[in-house]
Amino acid sequence: ILGEHLRICPQGYTCCTSEMEENFANKSRSEFEAMMKEAGRSVQTILTAQYRSFDSYFQDLLNKSEKALYDAFPSLYGELYTQNMKVFKDLYSELRRYYRGSNINLEEALNEFWTRLLERLFKLMNPQYHITDEYLDCMVKHAEQHKPFGEVPRDLKVKATRAFIAARSYAQGFLVGSDVVKKVSQVSLSHECTRAIMKLMYCPHCRGMSSVKPCNNYCLNVVKGCLANQADLNTEWKYLMDSLVVVADRIDGPYNVDMVIGTIHMRISEAISNLQENKDSITAKVFQGCGNPKISTKGSSSEDKKRRGKVALEAKSSALALEMLVLDAKGNLTALKSYWVTLPSVLCSKKVMASSAADDKCWNGMTKGSYLPEVMGDGLANQINNPEVEVDITKPDMTIRQQIMQLKIMTNRLGNANIGNDVDFQDASDDMSGSGSGDSCPDDVCGKRLSKSPSTRQPETHAIPKQSGHGVSGASSRSLPSAFLLFLSVAFIAAQHLWR
Repeated sequence: ILGEHLRICPQGYTCCTSEMEENFANKSRSEFEAMMKEAGRSVQTILTAQYRSFDSYFQDLLNKSEKALYDAFPSLYGELYTQNMKVFKDLYSELRRYYRGSNINLEEALNEFWTRLLERLFKLMNPQYHITDEYLDCMVKHAEQHKPFGEVPRDLKVKATRAFIAARSYAQGFLVGSDVVKKVSQVSLSHECTRAIMKLMYCPHCRGMSSVKPCNNYCLNVVKGCLANQADLNTEWKYLMDSLVVVADRIDGPYNVDMVIGTIHMRISEAISNLQENKDSITAKVFQGCGNPKISTKGSSSEDKKRRGKVALEAKSSALALEMLVLDAKGNLTALKSYWVTLPSVLCSKKVMASSAADDKCWNGMTKGSYLPEVMGDGLANQINNPEVEVDITKPDMTIRQQIMQLKIMTNRLGNANIGNDVDFQDASDDMSGSGSGDSCPDDVCGKRLSKSPSTRQPETHAIPKQSGHGVSGASSRSLPSAFLLFLSVAFIAAQHLWR
């Protein structure tokens, strides 16, 4: 029949009614959006699998260290341990919460542990004295000078904070990447894009050419026009992948989590041994600085005066497992770097089944023949002269712009982690311990949380990294306040309404 009634397909002779054309348009839209989600799910699967592998490994390290402490310390230290079990349990609990993203200052948590442990052990080792809370406060003030636990607290604080900062930023990076892909893959097609996809995929059917494949360059122009905003993720996406690779090297290198996390119980044992061995001199120094406490009327307790023999504390190394995890992650991250700009080619070759580039018997949008227009570049700005899709380059998609901001924030966190600086994380314990979907928003966007207590070392704020030299090198050189990033997000939303 004559095709004067067609609104999308060429108006020559056709075998499609208006209703059929509309049905084809709806079908092509749903199929293309399904292709996008399927492609996104494959990337999400890779990223969440990497997160779960590392999370499982890291949790196992922490669990083994805690179990080794619980198994060995009763026979090793007797009442010094049994009467202070809660102190040790609280430490591991705080370490887990920190890794999960809770707003805990790790240095402060470690300082609190050593303070509590010193107070408890000093009282247990001096049961003949009545030691008040005020006296303990005085003793703690002199602790830095006397170093009752030797160099262990300082050394462990430096190494553990770097390892934990790197580990939790690394784990969060995978979840943020997966969440960005999920949100972007759900962005709906524009009206103009729906028409272009229909013309690409089903107009050949209306011309009786159902077996003719679309020309490859024609398909690329259509898909690049439809995914112009998505392609603009490319720069920040690459920075995130690169940053994860660099932090992975830190985790398996200078901040080796296997050596640091897996030996926490051994370092605690070393510290307690140091206190026991230097008990008399440390006690004398405390008495000199704080005065002699009163003799207790209760008399001596049954505190074990000596260690109950030597118990071998071992750290079961899983360095090979860590090395394999890092190698696997780096391979996947490298492969995913160009995901957003290669997506049009992938969709055209694997999903739309376009013909080869040199084919002169393919569907070119009007008839069977060759396709002459040049292929557009990637991203929104390059679509100004796209011959197949009408793209308004002045109206970027706000959902995608917000996801670009998420990538910038996460990359900056990783940049801070790379140089050992703490970062302020959202309390994401539920998100990270659950399905791994990463449906979390950074503090800069969601607003500040109330911290547990004033911190002795405030976490770094999230700077928006520079466009050049971006990534983990010097990412924390300039920090912007959280309020400013919040302002940027609000500005985005306001701009959206203006564009509309």
